[in-house]
Amino acid sequence: MYQKSLCLLVLLTLVISSPLQAAERTLRYRDRKPQEYKLTARASKIDPRTKEHPEIDYVFEAKGKPQDVEHAVVDTRVKPRGKLVIWLMGYNSQLFDRLSSYGLHAIQVHYANRWFSKVCRENPVGETCRGNVRLEAATGEDYSDQVSIPHPDGMKERALQFVKWLAKENPQGQWNYYLTPDGKDLRWEDVIMAGSSHGSTTAARFAKHQKVSRVVMFCGPRDQLQNWQMLPSATPTNRYFGFSHVLDGGWTADHYCRSWELIGLNEFGPIVNVDKAKPPYGNTRRLITDFDVKNNTRRAHSSVVPGGNAGKNAKGQYIHEAVWRYLFTEPVDKVGKPVPLDPGCEKNQRDS
Repeated sequence: MYQKSLCLLVLLTLVISSPLQAAERTLRYRDRKPQEYKLTARASKIDPRTKEHPEIDYVFEAKGKPQDVEHAVVDTRVKPRGKLVIWLMGYNSQLFDRLSSYGLHAIQVHYANRWFSKVCRENPVGETCRGNVRLEAATGEDYSDQVSIPHPDGMKERALQFVKWLAKENPQGQWNYYLTPDGKDLRWEDVIMAGSSHGSTTAARFAKHQKVSRVVMFCGPRDQLQNWQMLPSATPTNRYFGFSHVLDGGWTADHYCRSWELIGLNEFGPIVNVDKAKPPYGNTRRLITDFDVKNNTRRAHSSVVPGGNAGKNAKGQYIHEAVWRYLFTEPVDKVGKPVPLDPGCEKNQRDS
């Protein structure tokens, strides 16, 4: 009788605790004065363990100005989605305003990422060289013999320390939601990795290694001579989203179409020109634009994110607002129909 009662008690506890635990995982703001919060802090002040790496231009100050400032945004007036965007490029205030308006938390971290023009300069470069350096810069773990980036200086630890700091400094934003119960890691299943160019490439490489909620790749990924795009992915392939301009050099040289296909994005729909389609763009993962950039390839490269080079209509309004929202918020389980690989996209660029 005692054993039956004990089993019943355990079962009842599990039934009751399950919804309670689910409720605890639901992000709710408790802010008396809801508003958009924009916060900044220096990485070197948050974590004294971090160090400069001048050999790859990773420094805390240059010409008397701090270089390690990190940015965060959250808007407690907007219903939270429970997703944290980690942006791997220079801070873009207009993009961050949009992310917070979508109900997303967002941070931009300063980590040892200035290696690109310093290492892996051999011609031809090894197939794993840049991919390994990206992974070491992202994780702070030893994946490359080209650099030595310790744990505190990798993106992963920088993001963790920044979120822990935000949880203390901005409790209204409920940043602690993104920390594991022991506070030793981020809840990566609720993290959106995003970036442009160099940053989008590292975001995609990291997502191959670490399962995340989503990957948003502006003007990227590139690494046309690398093979990491073919590796098995910890992040399900349907969670990768790309957007680039057709006059971007990475597009005209088949770098983007190559990476997209090697990752496997053709399984979720064709390449769609957003200027000739409407959301949800057939739920594809491969988006392009061909709006007029006056044949300026440099403008084309940065034209897919909010800013001075982005497309605008006659009223001065951005023409890709719906695209940006789609990239960050479209449910990942909604996918387009598979299409064959494009025979015109050169995948083996080492021999070309």
